Amino acid sequence: MVKNLLVKCDKHNTMSLKEKVVQGATCMCDFGSTPDFLKVLTQSKFYINDNQGAKKLAATNKDIGPTFEKNTFGSCKKMSNAPCTAVVTEWSAFYEKEKYSPPDGYILLQDSKATCPIGGKDCIKIVKSGQIGVPSKKNFSTGDEELQSQVNPIVDLKNDHSPNDNKSIL
Repeated sequence: MVKNLLVKCDKHNTMSLKEKVVQGATCMCDFGSTPDFLKVLTQSKFYINDNQGAKKLAATNKDIGPTFEKNTFGSCKKMSNAPCTAVVTEWSAFYEKEKYSPPDGYILLQDSKATCPIGGKDCIKIVKSGQIGVPSKKNFSTGDEELQSQVNPIVDLKNDHSPNDNKSIL
């Protein structure tokens, strides 16, 4: 099941759009030396920004434990630069208005943070949500021609340049 890629958050009476986090999101620990990529292990049903429903699983606050591709952020400053073993004990700042079941978890957002037993509360941050914008045929048919000619002069919206034409448009 493919879900929307953004949510509207109203925190302190200011409305903002935040990206939902998916498998492959780039994460970094405050005490580590290299990033690692989030791996969703708790569900295989909900996808975000993935028309094929194959790669971008939605990440939730239930994705805890060793939930990264390499399970390391390099060397850990908290352990005298010994190798890090990345383990998430909890997530904070998740979106409580959207729950996925299974795993009965709330969707993570781009500003969600994770706690590690070594680094402490909220030491793991999401650097990139893992989503990649891919233009669809609808984007080309509803795009503002004048704006696009200024931003990207090599794309001609008047001609049918859909990504499925096997032609490079960029």
